[in-house]
Amino acid sequence: MLHRGHESRDGTGGGELAVPMAWLYAEYIADELLRTGDLMPPTSFEFRAGRDALALTVFLSDTDGELSGVRVISQLEHWLSLTAYDQPWRDWVHERMAELTERADRSGTASPDLALAADAWRWLEETELLAPDLDAVPGGGAPAGEDDGPKVWTPAWQLGLPLGHLAIHLF
Repeated sequence: MLHRGHESRDGTGGGELAVPMAWLYAEYIADELLRTGDLMPPTSFEFRAGRDALALTVFLSDTDGELSGVRVISQLEHWLSLTAYDQPWRDWVHERMAELTERADRSGTASPDLALAADAWRWLEETELLAPDLDAVPGGGAPAGEDDGPKVWTPAWQLGLPLGHLAIHLF
């Protein structure tokens, strides 16, 4: 499935509907990677965070607008390196979003793909999920269960990114 550009048009004549094919394809790839890894229920907020983080990674790393089904396998290592723990993923997202926004502004055309990516990024940054506090040192003894330990509110992207990274590993 090779697509060129960041959207396709459906219809004939004025008022055509712009379909965000690049974003939808990136989201599909991310969804498949996470479902294959079977790490979280697909209905959970954690799954959404992982899917959105991975979809942003896939979408923003496709600089030529030519991500095809065959190239997905060849991109796994690149996506793995972008989502690694020691990488400045958040800064990279900000830079790439700014570049794509500037490019869209220069061309004078609105990109539905970029709009959906911006919505996903906004959700990842503004939403906080309750997660285990991995930095906490339990005083006294180990908690009895996974849900018994200390928890902190964490930006969704900080949960989604390692989940996406692990899903790529498991693929």
